[in-house]
Amino acid sequence: MKKTFVCRSLEETEKAAQEIAALLRGREVLAYFGGLGAGKTTFSRYLCGALGVQEEVTSPTFAMVHEYHTGKFPVYHFDMYRVDGRESLFSTGYYDYVGTGVLLIEWSENIADLLPEDAWRLRFSCGEGAEERMIELENGE
Repeated sequence: MKKTFVCRSLEETEKAAQEIAALLRGREVLAYFGGLGAGKTTFSRYLCGALGVQEEVTSPTFAMVHEYHTGKFPVYHFDMYRVDGRESLFSTGYYDYVGTGVLLIEWSENIADLLPEDAWRLRFSCGEGAEERMIELENGE
């Protein structure tokens, strides 16, 4: 399945997250691609909310991974900004998480060749207006 969401407001970003959350079965890897300020963390916050996560969802930049266990599925939110290959990916514990919940992976560009073949790819970009964001989903269905 390929779909593009044009989000001109936070409310539209939340609706896109809700639509994608409704497709999840609990073991997907969602690989985020997109530059700084493209809306990856904001989208993650809304997606987690749609899955019933009760905790505050924040960027895992310094922790590398945040775990959320209060929603419909376990959610593991990764930041791969400082990951530069198989060895540093291994040190994040990433391989232990695959298949145990929904993985949200920011900065997937850094591990693109190490992602599972069935990973859902979400490309985030800024649109024309200051608030506009584009989210392109490709999930292999």
